[in-house]
Amino acid sequence: MPILPIDTGRYGTPEMRRVFEEEYRVQKMLNVEAALAWAHAEVGDISKEDAEKIVAMASLEHVRLSRIKEIEREVKHDVFALVKALAEVCGPSGAYVHLGATSSDILDTATALQLKEALRLIEEKLNVLEKVLMEKAEKYKDTLIIGRTHGQHAVPTTLGFKFAVWMREISRHIQRIRQVKERVIVGKMSGAVGTQAGLGSHAIKIQELVMKKLGLKPTEVSTQIVQRDRYAELVCLLAIVASTLDKFATEIRQLQRPEIGEVFEPFQVGKQVGSSTMPHKRNPITCERICGLAKIMRSLVFPALENIKTWHERDLTQSSAERFIIPEACIIIDYMLFLMTNIIENLRVDEKRMMKNIDLTKGRVMSEAVMIALTERGFSRQEAHELLRKLTVKSEMEDKHFRDVLLEDETVREKLSVKEIDELLNPANYLGTALEQIDRAIKKTEEERRKRGLSD
Repeated sequence: MPILPIDTGRYGTPEMRRVFEEEYRVQKMLNVEAALAWAHAEVGDISKEDAEKIVAMASLEHVRLSRIKEIEREVKHDVFALVKALAEVCGPSGAYVHLGATSSDILDTATALQLKEALRLIEEKLNVLEKVLMEKAEKYKDTLIIGRTHGQHAVPTTLGFKFAVWMREISRHIQRIRQVKERVIVGKMSGAVGTQAGLGSHAIKIQELVMKKLGLKPTEVSTQIVQRDRYAELVCLLAIVASTLDKFATEIRQLQRPEIGEVFEPFQVGKQVGSSTMPHKRNPITCERICGLAKIMRSLVFPALENIKTWHERDLTQSSAERFIIPEACIIIDYMLFLMTNIIENLRVDEKRMMKNIDLTKGRVMSEAVMIALTERGFSRQEAHELLRKLTVKSEMEDKHFRDVLLEDETVREKLSVKEIDELLNPANYLGTALEQIDRAIKKTEEERRKRGLSD
């Protein structure tokens, strides 16, 4: 009976869950055993016929999962159980199953095969999200929105600029994923403590052949296990990606609040229920789900780091932790990317509300623009800042539009005309290089995508 929400199907995409299903992992382990037998035959350690028999039988079609579990209950060793079950169906050729290998040769190389597929799926979803953000950056390049610092109104920016910033963050994660694959997707065939003693005189060639057959790189050097700094780096990276998605989701949740009401995550008006008791509610539940899962992702970093240390050439303290953290990290981040892409792609934007919110402070958000203009007319920056500070306080305390306060001030009127003041108070005139930065960010992203072999 399923217990965890990944098992029940609540979280995770079908394609990523499949990579970490028990049957799928066992088949990857059998693939490693088959590649090992083939390599032994290639160097002349065993006959071609024996290798062909092992290769032919190294499948769940012949090696039953139920039989592996039956043996494991007796011997209390999962890899030994798999080896014995495979040997049983191979007849006399079974004598050469697992020749010269240790359990971690099979386990770690099978993990590399799983991670190769998992990281392909994750990179694909990052590519899709990057594209969606690029499209939104272009679409909303000129859409004004108030910039906020400390949760307070700052100066105007554009919604497209916000998306461009997010886009480049995802671009960096794609670069990191592509880099980390070089260090994480590695296998080994090096025996009990890494010396390859049990593999005989052709040991180095055997490892090379096995990895080539499986489409993996061999480790440069290892003990009984692939060193866990590799997996720790991956889990840390996936937690960073999760924190980025957490940031996106938190921003959308904030902007969806009724008192702000600028952007909204998708909501199926005809069917979706926001609350079991309050019919009017449209809760940002998908963004909240992303934020919640990000907590789990970050929690996986600690055991991943703890797994780096081991007694001498290997102990078993990594094993139990990794059975949780590697599948969970990949399944959860893949699902979070799927959710976020759907949110951004179908985001509802209220441009009128954005303009209304810019006007909430009655023009005071343009005080910096006026200050800069006064410095260009002979004021020191400090003098201009103090004058504008006092005038913004007056505007707020007297509940008067900032334009009116500026027009009433003799010092300001001596330096600036009515037309100039009106131009300075227009949010669209105070975007600096925002539009240029958006264009440059999009161009850079397009160039990087072409280098990755993406046509759009």
